[in-house]
Amino acid sequence: MSQGTDRRKIPQRSSRWAAKSADILAAAKLTPNQISVGSVVFAAAGAAALIWSAHVDDAIIRAVLLAAAAACIPLRLLLNMLDGMLAVEKGMSSPVGDIYNELPDRISDVLFLGAAGIATAGLVTADRVDFGVTLGFVAAILAVLTAYIRCLGAALGTGNFFDGPLAKPQRMWLLMVGVLVGIAEPWLPWSEGWVLFGTLALIALGSLLTCARRLRRVSAALRARGTALPS
Repeated sequence: MSQGTDRRKIPQRSSRWAAKSADILAAAKLTPNQISVGSVVFAAAGAAALIWSAHVDDAIIRAVLLAAAAACIPLRLLLNMLDGMLAVEKGMSSPVGDIYNELPDRISDVLFLGAAGIATAGLVTADRVDFGVTLGFVAAILAVLTAYIRCLGAALGTGNFFDGPLAKPQRMWLLMVGVLVGIAEPWLPWSEGWVLFGTLALIALGSLLTCARRLRRVSAALRARGTALPS
């Protein structure tokens, strides 16, 4: 496929429960833009829980905080899907809808990944460099860059390329798994935070590969379009 698409393919979008959820939100007079902002609320709550979990000594309280953070991840993704359903399927799009569709997503990525890095603070350091915190924000920057390259392609007329291997849904599911596995760390033979550190390393690497793949797809589409132009 030399051209991108307009929407990300989400199998759950065609499910009954998703359609019913969109109906309920539309009946409540909620707009797609409000739903988009709501996704940031879940991201902020999840980020706060992640950071808080690193500052408690009680393993049970830590587990509850990590479970809450993990729960906020699919809730964020759910609202990301429902805002598009209201805008497209329900015909509730607005002139500034594209801004609300993109900007809250990028804020949410930075909140989740940055907080995950902060939650590993003190785990791996050298001089004044905290590698866990740094890794979290590197992962966040690369996550934002994947979306930037996709939007750049759309702005250049090639459409949106949602290619992975680590697009938004995949990196969020990976983070959720890392957070849930991290709950067991107090009973495992290593320091708390290593699971999150490893998860962030995988997200950073996967996001870097995603950037490269999307950039290659956009470049190929532009070259194909240039070749097709009459001389």
